[in-house]
Amino acid sequence: MELAHSLLLNEEAYSQLGEVQKAEFIFDWLRYLEKLLLATSRSDVKEKQKTLVEQLLSLLNSSPGPPTRKLLAKNLGILYSIGDTFSVYETIDKCNDLIRSKDDSPSYLPTKLAAVVCLGSLYKKLGRILGNTFTDTVGNILKAMKSAESQGRYEIMLSLQNILKGLGAAAAPCHRDVYKAARSCLTDRSMAVRCAAAKCLLELQSEASFMWSTDLDSVATLCFKSFEGSNYDVRISVSKLLGTVLANAIISKHPGKAASRQSMRRASLEEVLELLATGFLRGSSGFLRASGDMLKGTSSVSRDVRVGVTQAYVVFISTLGGTWLEKNFAAFLSHILSLVSQSHPKVTQAQSDAVCSRRCVSFILRATIGGLLGEKAQIAAAKDICQTIWKLKKVVDAVMSDGNVETRLGSTDVAASQHMLVCALQELGNLIHSLGTTAAPLLQDSSTGILDSVISVILHPSISVRLAAAWCLHCIAVALPSYLTPLLDRCLEKLTVLKSSPEAVTGFSFAVAALLGAVKHCPLGIPHGKGKIIMTLAEDLLCSATQNSRLSAQRTQAGWLLIAALMTLGPAVISHHLARVLLLWKCVFPVSPKDLETEKSRGDSFTWQVTLEGRAGALCAIKSFVSHCGDLLTEEVIQRLLPPLPCAVDLLTQLSSILKTYGSPLKTPSVVYRQRLYELLILLPPATYEGNLCAILKELAADLTAPDIQVAASTFLLPPLCHPDDLLLLNPLLQETDHRFIEEQLLLSNGIACGSLEYDPYSVYENDVEGNSVPKPLPPALSVISSAVKLFGVVCAHVGEAQRLLILEQLLDSIKHTKGARQQVVQLHVVSSVSSFLKYVAGSKGNLGPEEMRRPALALVMGALESPNPLLRCAAAEAWARLAQVVDDGPFTASLAQVSFDKLKSARDAVTRTGHSLALGSLHRYLGGISSQHLNSCVGILYTLSQDSTSPDVQTWALHALSLIIDSAGSLYYMHVEPTLSLTIMLLLNVPPTHAEVHQSLGRCLIALITTLGPELQGNSTSISALRTSCLLGCAVMQDNPDCLVQAQAISCLQQLHMFAPRYVNLSSLVCCLCVNLCSPYLLLRRAVLACLRQLVQREAAEVSEHALTLAKDSREELIPDARSRRIGLEGALLTLLDKETDHRLCHDIKETLNHMLTSMAVDKLSFWLKLCKDVLAASADFTTVTCVDTMQEEEGDKGDDASVLTPRSGDRFHPFTNPRWATRVFAAECVCRIINQCENAHCAHFDIALAQEMKRKDSRNDFLVLHLADLIRMAFMAATDHSDQLRLSGLETLLIVIRRFASIPEPEFPGHVILEQYQANVGAALRPAFTSETPPDVTAKACQVCSAWIASGVVSDLNDLRRVHHLLVSSLTKIQAGKEALSHLYNESASTMEILAVLKAWAEVYIIAVERHKNHKQPLKTTTFSEESVRNGSYSSDGLLDLVHTDLGTLSRLWLAALQDFALLTLPSEFASQLPLEGGTFYTAETSENAKVHYYNSWALILHATALWLTSTGFADPDEGGSNLSRPVTPTSMCQGSSSGATIKSPEDVYTDRFHLILGICVEFLCSLRSEATMESITACLHALQALLDVPWPRSKIGSDQDLGIELLNVLHRVILTRESPLVQLASLEVVRQIICAAQEHVKEKRRSAEVDDGAAEKETLPEFGEGKDTGGLVPGKSLVFATLELCVCILVRQLPELNPKLMGSPGVKATKPQMLSEDGSRLVSAALVILSELPAVCSPEGSISILPTILYLTIGVLRETAVKLPGGQLSSTVAASLQALKGILSSPMARAEKSQAAWTDLLRSALTTVLDSWDPVDGIHQELDEVSLLTAITVFTLSASPEVTIIPCLQKRCMEKFKATLEIKDPVVQIKTYQLLLSIFQCPNPAVSYPYIHFLVSSIVDKLQEIDTKKPEDTTELQIFQEGIKVLEALVTVAEEQHRSQLVACLLPILISFLLDENALGSATSIMRNLHDFALQNLMQIGPQYSAVFKSVMASSPALKARLEAAIKGNQESVRVRIPTSKHTKHPGKNLSIQLKTSFL
Repeated sequence: MELAHSLLLNEEAYSQLGEVQKAEFIFDWLRYLEKLLLATSRSDVKEKQKTLVEQLLSLLNSSPGPPTRKLLAKNLGILYSIGDTFSVYETIDKCNDLIRSKDDSPSYLPTKLAAVVCLGSLYKKLGRILGNTFTDTVGNILKAMKSAESQGRYEIMLSLQNILKGLGAAAAPCHRDVYKAARSCLTDRSMAVRCAAAKCLLELQSEASFMWSTDLDSVATLCFKSFEGSNYDVRISVSKLLGTVLANAIISKHPGKAASRQSMRRASLEEVLELLATGFLRGSSGFLRASGDMLKGTSSVSRDVRVGVTQAYVVFISTLGGTWLEKNFAAFLSHILSLVSQSHPKVTQAQSDAVCSRRCVSFILRATIGGLLGEKAQIAAAKDICQTIWKLKKVVDAVMSDGNVETRLGSTDVAASQHMLVCALQELGNLIHSLGTTAAPLLQDSSTGILDSVISVILHPSISVRLAAAWCLHCIAVALPSYLTPLLDRCLEKLTVLKSSPEAVTGFSFAVAALLGAVKHCPLGIPHGKGKIIMTLAEDLLCSATQNSRLSAQRTQAGWLLIAALMTLGPAVISHHLARVLLLWKCVFPVSPKDLETEKSRGDSFTWQVTLEGRAGALCAIKSFVSHCGDLLTEEVIQRLLPPLPCAVDLLTQLSSILKTYGSPLKTPSVVYRQRLYELLILLPPATYEGNLCAILKELAADLTAPDIQVAASTFLLPPLCHPDDLLLLNPLLQETDHRFIEEQLLLSNGIACGSLEYDPYSVYENDVEGNSVPKPLPPALSVISSAVKLFGVVCAHVGEAQRLLILEQLLDSIKHTKGARQQVVQLHVVSSVSSFLKYVAGSKGNLGPEEMRRPALALVMGALESPNPLLRCAAAEAWARLAQVVDDGPFTASLAQVSFDKLKSARDAVTRTGHSLALGSLHRYLGGISSQHLNSCVGILYTLSQDSTSPDVQTWALHALSLIIDSAGSLYYMHVEPTLSLTIMLLLNVPPTHAEVHQSLGRCLIALITTLGPELQGNSTSISALRTSCLLGCAVMQDNPDCLVQAQAISCLQQLHMFAPRYVNLSSLVCCLCVNLCSPYLLLRRAVLACLRQLVQREAAEVSEHALTLAKDSREELIPDARSRRIGLEGALLTLLDKETDHRLCHDIKETLNHMLTSMAVDKLSFWLKLCKDVLAASADFTTVTCVDTMQEEEGDKGDDASVLTPRSGDRFHPFTNPRWATRVFAAECVCRIINQCENAHCAHFDIALAQEMKRKDSRNDFLVLHLADLIRMAFMAATDHSDQLRLSGLETLLIVIRRFASIPEPEFPGHVILEQYQANVGAALRPAFTSETPPDVTAKACQVCSAWIASGVVSDLNDLRRVHHLLVSSLTKIQAGKEALSHLYNESASTMEILAVLKAWAEVYIIAVERHKNHKQPLKTTTFSEESVRNGSYSSDGLLDLVHTDLGTLSRLWLAALQDFALLTLPSEFASQLPLEGGTFYTAETSENAKVHYYNSWALILHATALWLTSTGFADPDEGGSNLSRPVTPTSMCQGSSSGATIKSPEDVYTDRFHLILGICVEFLCSLRSEATMESITACLHALQALLDVPWPRSKIGSDQDLGIELLNVLHRVILTRESPLVQLASLEVVRQIICAAQEHVKEKRRSAEVDDGAAEKETLPEFGEGKDTGGLVPGKSLVFATLELCVCILVRQLPELNPKLMGSPGVKATKPQMLSEDGSRLVSAALVILSELPAVCSPEGSISILPTILYLTIGVLRETAVKLPGGQLSSTVAASLQALKGILSSPMARAEKSQAAWTDLLRSALTTVLDSWDPVDGIHQELDEVSLLTAITVFTLSASPEVTIIPCLQKRCMEKFKATLEIKDPVVQIKTYQLLLSIFQCPNPAVSYPYIHFLVSSIVDKLQEIDTKKPEDTTELQIFQEGIKVLEALVTVAEEQHRSQLVACLLPILISFLLDENALGSATSIMRNLHDFALQNLMQIGPQYSAVFKSVMASSPALKARLEAAIKGNQESVRVRIPTSKHTKHPGKNLSIQLKTSFL
């Protein structure tokens, strides 16, 4: 294929190829040529033009296929438009000659067609240059058309379209001729030709003004004719033509000269609408023939005409645009509604026609009002609709007031208004539903009176109107949940008052049911009590039904309807009424068959009607119960449901005889009864009615084969039984389209109505399956069949085998015994039932039964496989495969396949061939690869069938079956891939474009092949690259196909290829293709585009966005009409599409795509994304709400910028988004939050304004979030103050995120302030509206969260400013004080719980922050450099915030405790349910407890923390503070006063104990069963609450005195540490552990103290032992606090340092590891654990302490050993420091000196010291790199802190001294310095037994080291420091030494010091180091001299040299000494400080 990539055709390579490859080669060359021509320079093209033209023209004669001829023509056009045009006339002549040729053979046809296409392309490209030739050309083409077949006509029409496009107005002379030709084609029998003609006429009308002036009527009539028998594509094309022409007639763009000559007048709107109405009402028969049709009785307009006209209406209005519609709305509305008025009785005569017409009208209204108008205009439209409803209502009222009943009911006026009212009400409902809460102003507007108007028509005599009004109320309630309860109340009240009017009873019961159905869409619900009211009312209606026969039917229906609708409220509500419902259910059926018999003999027609109505209603209520309250279906309830079932089935069997007796009035009720019973049985498990299975089966069989069924409605029965992929084969109508709502009716034959609400009033409370439109139940006669088919599947699978065989035989016979149309109907029903049965058996993994069952099943399916109805064949093929699956027997499957093979070989008719080829495909689908030889045979046969060009149907089905086989065979198919692919490409290149369905099947094959090849497509072998090229070629052919579904498949193929071999897919052309089809009118194409985009942007979002922008810049107008996308890019285009799109799946994909793009690009294109979001949010912000931001921006500097952003726009054309819907704005607000989150993970400058400004100055392209803060605040503000509640919630969430992220960023220009401070007015203004009384609770709850975040963030330091927001919280606190009763009764009680808890949580957060700040503030200020003001402010704010809260603390604490008590009750296990308070808690009611739990779970943690802090602040029992804040007036007592005071005043003690246990209980309950969804916030809050609790003595004493409680707590904390990795949580847990241990210590001390006081005189020995371990020292796991603590600490330590685990380290093959540095978090955890360990001995008795000491020492020394890393500067790592600190604590423990434990402790401590000493030794010969300083420090700690007998035993002491000596020899100066410092502390030890041995052992080596100085001069400060430290050691020795030895030591010291001195000459030239040394020595000499003058003198005397040196030095220093002494003092300080510091840290 690479050879094809050249400018000229490589003829040599071409000639060597086979036929199929030649076609591929040519196509590939032409594709390449198209790109190449555009990229080649003009001169190069001209040079080769002649040859190229010859080559291209020679291809015309080689029979090019459709795609090739299209490309060929395109290239010719491009070639001439770039190169010279002089030879173009020859080319045109040549083409014309080819067209004139008389050769009519099929082989010559492609050449002719290619010539036609070439002409079109040349004229389109070159246009007026060819002006003078076009008349001949057009004449020639039109002449050729007369004899052309359909393909020719199709191509000629498209070619003429191109010619007209190229020539524009110049083609005027031919307009009429073309018009005439196209007219005939518009009613052509080929649908493709009709589409092409419509496109041609559409092009023509833009220039030929006669089409929309003089010939307007005939164009319209022509279009109506064209709609007859049309398919979906024709309706789309022709409606576009008709709509555009009519719109032009009104706008009439050309009032030019030509127009004046023709005296052209503009058509008025009325005339144009009248024309459309003609089509809608009379169809294509026009004005004259209507009467004739009337006589013949074929009066009804065919549905396809009506649907086509409906689409034309929509095109017409869309072309005129939204602004036009706004202006002319009233006229438009009255016209559209008049289409279903009584002035056209034919449209509404038959019920089925009326329903279909209404659907069309609804569609027009929805598409125009919903699609074209912005929200404000929609509100105006709703008012107009409301006016219309009032008008129609008045007409009805006038008639109804007439006294004569007969005239009333028969009146045509009533009937006239009903359909108009239904349409108006449904549109009003839809409109308000889509507006959501933005419609609030509309409903508040009393002048319109929307609610009144809707409620007033509930009394309309027509049931359809009453239902439509009820549905409208449902929509209003879903859109505006605050109206739900008032509406319910209003309807219930009317229902009670007007109980005696039949219309009112049905109407208002419908309304109540519809409103109950709305509850599940309103998260805030309705008050729980409403259920009780409705239940009582329903019972009342049912009981009073018999009192008045005029009302009995209505009351019965209403009663059951209310009960059935009530069930949708779910188990929580129904559980309270279940007993009453079951009682009613039991009473509605007779108890025994005998009673049923007596009933039959007694009743009359009317009573039976009522009875059946009642029983059907009861069945429906129980069905509703089963489907909505599954949780209540316990065994017991099922047992109570069962008794009436047998009787219900009995009645079913008796129905036919009852019908015979009482005749037709009972017909409908009996059908409805059957349907209800079937529906209920489908839902119940078959076991519940197994006794009646046979009876039911007989009835079902009778129903399915009943003689009275006239209608074959296959389209609603079969699709669920076919495989969804197979449905694509059939009617395009079965696919999803934007017009599904009206196209559905075309699936049903003319006599059948499509679904509508009045066929089943019970569906008014059900949810519609397809989104939010009105439910569309089918007529009972159809739905009963549907239910029967489903139930048959279930029942037949559960009856005995004999019975099953019998019924199958019976069904088979019933088909044989009928004839003609009836036979088709019966066959349809039977096959559906058998399919349903097989599907059920296969689904439940059952089997068919004995072999004799196969024959009838097979015969049934086989018959249907050859049925003329394609849908039936499809279902039969599915059943055929299911049969094989259920029998599950190899030979049987093989025989089935063989049957199909034989049929396919012998049969010649298309029906058999299509059926059996699909049967083969289905067999493979369900049974995988059957066997390889079968596979080969199948593929062979299907290859042959797929090339049968005489029957496109056979090709389509065969290729589809082939695609199924490819899919299911998987890798087995590899051997066939190549031939299949070349077959697919060959067909793609040759099948005419008019056979779109064949191309669609080819597309499915290509997708299947690509999937089979999978990742192998990346390979480089020749075979793979050839396959890949073929796949890409196939995609290219499909992309050029005119059929949208084929284009969608091309996109899916490219998407697959991009997944498997991304390198080979040309991204830019793919993105270009996607962008062009983004707004395609075909839903499936748009879906494919977005599915592909969604995949692409996951990998390469930036590239996709780039390509889209490039395309938008280069695009010519025709590609993307949306010029705005140049500015807003693909992202903006997607947002615009999201705003218009109604398909849920598509919207989801658009959002996903945008989210992926945002994730990968938002940070880099920050301004762009923020501007997009801001444009969407600002586009619809009401100017009134926005201006208030402006007035509040006093603080903001950039006033100018603000004004410009917020000024109202004079013209909207600069604005990229016009009136986006609220849902789009919500999405934009969510995007803003996502952008902020993305920036968090990016550069830190996004949240640092100084850095951001700095980087922006360096490079202006840098962009950071913090620079857009004003925009973020403004967007949050706009959203938070909108009408839409969802948007308000999103806005508040955005504000919350902004506050949390930006609160701490300082303002560089005003130190001490933060950047958010300037926006406090905006924040206040955004929050204020959320606290008004009419705001829904969820918005208020969110606003409370923002308030608390704002106050807690500390942005505002001035209390007066804070009060603005604080005041809002105070107001809500007052509102909630009344508890659950006070809040609004509009919503469910749990909504008020949510609001109360949100307020309490917000206050809790503020209080926690206030307390924290107060604590931090109490610590003295470290620096005093603050400006006076900020200190004042700061102190004010930190205490001030606490003061602010303090005023309400009394109330708050009471409410907090109440909330915690509620939470504690709600979290009790279910077995305590009986003990809970019956009326619920303080803030929740018992009935809504389930819903309330969620809200408690969200807020308990912070409330708990706040309560604990409050209790801590009152000290639980601190008399000074507690009194004022307690919720009960009690006087607290102190725990420490002993038992006597406790007995006198009991109550406060109890109060404290209760509170303590409440808080502790909640904490333990939560922490011991942490769910996965538990948030970090809750866990940390819970642990902080425990910390706060244990900060005070009284709770500590409670924990200390109750050991079990302590252990329980420790075990819970241990579990938390095990299950939660977060270091914060673990540290907080360890802090609580420490507090528990402290509590235990305090308790032990207290007991010891009191024991000593009591036994003061007694002997010490007799004292009882206190502390764990008692006398034995044993610790029992589970009973020991210490053991639990050890477990927990070991867990922490081993997790951080696995080496501490002895099991791990003891195992062979584990090498000793190097010491390691832990992370900062790890170090903090280890240090905290060590602190706890060192506290443990104090909790034990002496014996107990002995048993735990080894463990503690092992762990402490282990940490020391494992983390002793050398750090620069000799620092100790934090863990080493902690372990030394812990060691010191252990060594100085009183237990080490207690007489009972001293000996054991001494032994253990000696071992520990040995362990430390051993750490030095190499392990396994490897020397460990431990830090000597850490180990020496440990030895020093032992030496100084342990009692002397531990360390003075000679062997240990000697080892220690040797370590010191060895360390002194180490070269590392830092180590030497530290060693000297440690020695100094040992030498100064007051106990001579400890210090003297060291002194004796080490002095000589120290002196030697110091004497080296003469020879080795120090070179740097560290060496200097070494000598200085050494001297300090010697000086210390001098002071420590006894008198007699002192002189010797001074004599040693002096020479060393003097040797450091320099004389005056040397002083000048000395280095700074030497001078420092000199100064240091001199200073020391000056001190020592006077102190020990005698020795000094004797030394000087004995050594004259020294004396001389000293004198010289003193002389040299004389001058500077005065100055130097102070500085040298300074140098001495650091040294001194160091040793002090060391001591305080661990010694």
